[in-house]
Amino acid sequence: MTKITFYSNAPDKLRTACLLSNKAMQNGLRVMVSTPDEAMTTILDKMLWTYPGIAFMPHGRCDDALAATLPVLVDHRHDALPHHELLISLHPATPAIFSRFERVIEIIGQDEEDKRQGRARFKFYKDRGYELTHYDLGSSEGL
Repeated sequence: MTKITFYSNAPDKLRTACLLSNKAMQNGLRVMVSTPDEAMTTILDKMLWTYPGIAFMPHGRCDDALAATLPVLVDHRHDALPHHELLISLHPATPAIFSRFERVIEIIGQDEEDKRQGRARFKFYKDRGYELTHYDLGSSEGL
């Protein structure tokens, strides 16, 4: 069954997604960062070219010719996913594809609407019996 981890109180959800993608990649995991739309996909794609500042994180989109070999994918489309290890979701609602993955990370920001949506997703997973873990990025246990 898919394991779900929530990171709440993220001051910048996209930077948090970059950080978690990099950590996962360093641990040998293949990552799919799922965004809600083309605009966020484009922004995150650009951010990943410069994050971290002193290294390189190979990444691309699902339709890239080399997608199956890349450790990190970022896309809002889910037609052809080349792996199902780790999904980092930046969606306001539970992504329909979540159960295909071994692990899912949900990132919750600091604004009230994002928190409300995050609580709804947490309840969705909990009500269905998924194993949940939570880290509050506003506390000392954070990342």
